[in-house]
Amino acid sequence: MQHFSPSGLSVPSPSTFTGTSPSRRTLLRGIGGAAVLGAGIPLLSACGGSGTASDPKTVTLGSKASDAVPKKAFADIYAAYKKKSGITVDVNTKDSNTFQEQINSYLQGTPDDVFTWFAGYRMQFFAAKGLATPIDDVWKTIGGNFPEAMHKLSKGEDGKYYFVPLYTYPWAIFYRKSVFKENGYEVPTTWDDFVALCKQMQKDKLVPIAFGDKDAWPALGTFDQINFRQNGYDFHVELMAGKASWTDAKVRKVFDLWTEILPYHQEGSMGRTWQDAAQTLASKKAGMYLLGTFVAQQFTDKAALDDLDFFAFPEIDPQFGQDTVEAPTDGFMMSKSPKNKTEAVKLLKYLGTTDAEDIYLKSDPSVVHAATGADTSSYTALQKKAYDMIAGAKSLTQFMDRDSRPDFTSTVMQPALQKFIRDPKGVDSLLSSIERQKKTIFASG
Repeated sequence: MQHFSPSGLSVPSPSTFTGTSPSRRTLLRGIGGAAVLGAGIPLLSACGGSGTASDPKTVTLGSKASDAVPKKAFADIYAAYKKKSGITVDVNTKDSNTFQEQINSYLQGTPDDVFTWFAGYRMQFFAAKGLATPIDDVWKTIGGNFPEAMHKLSKGEDGKYYFVPLYTYPWAIFYRKSVFKENGYEVPTTWDDFVALCKQMQKDKLVPIAFGDKDAWPALGTFDQINFRQNGYDFHVELMAGKASWTDAKVRKVFDLWTEILPYHQEGSMGRTWQDAAQTLASKKAGMYLLGTFVAQQFTDKAALDDLDFFAFPEIDPQFGQDTVEAPTDGFMMSKSPKNKTEAVKLLKYLGTTDAEDIYLKSDPSVVHAATGADTSSYTALQKKAYDMIAGAKSLTQFMDRDSRPDFTSTVMQPALQKFIRDPKGVDSLLSSIERQKKTIFASG
């Protein structure tokens, strides 16, 4: 099974995983926007090279899927497409970190016709720079395959489509069904119920919320959940895009709420990886854990895995309810000047079908379909629930380092949130510092 970080980056298996530093922080700085625009000749280049005439029977595709499982899953899709259309997909695969570090200069050079990428802000950045081709014609064909939330995720700021989703997975609060049953716990749907449950778990000698932030990204997910439950999807988008202020009272409210539940988080989080925190839930020492569905990778015992369940982060403000789901989504885009645009469009139309997604998930069951109406017969109970949660969402977010500039989240937000966790009393000065740094970074282009 492929292993994921919350941003969808392929990572080593749990036995060898050492976190996101320094490689993840390095790559995030590299893809942070204008910092590397205009960089030198990239190592990542198109399959055919500069100036190569396109073969009408070939579409070139740049891919970040270098790990064995996703690489095979994608290859299976392209093989099926060749059988169906007679068109060869010439794949240019680089490891995920290299691909992302060099994406700016790659797209400004002679990129492949189509390339793998991420939905949301990451996609919108390149669309706004004119480094991707609008694909509204593709969406006229595939639009009916996707829920409204996926439509939103696939549009640039100009309202045009630039992205074809393939797979996704949600963030939620995980728990052991047997622990809840044995202790008479009920799934909380409101903030007050959630806090009350945390207090009861503490009395019952359980760690209420497992937590490991050694690699700095898990805390980003906690902020996201509280923010869009308290302030709504639209404010989340404005804040992540650098348009809303971090000194806004709405943001301060998020930290006030977080401060309320911080005492129920597992202590010593800065020295604990997400895998170690997951083991606390697996061993029934913790009652709950906020993470993506990839947490299931840590449940190697089938009985324990069957005992794993999850629920949506509880409602805080009734006007926003539980409408928003954090669901990082991966898929495809078309480069600015594809050599074989006609066939690239046809390929993207195919990649937006449930048939293509079905093929992918047969080889990689760690994710769920982005499309509705897909074949879910082979899904585990967790996959079915994850799929339903995403399909039923009014709005989908992508995780902070996808919804905002990655250089901002890696160099400012990750250390800032760790500072907050260590000292929740210094929030005002912390938010002022974040706002100052945000203005500088977002002003850089």
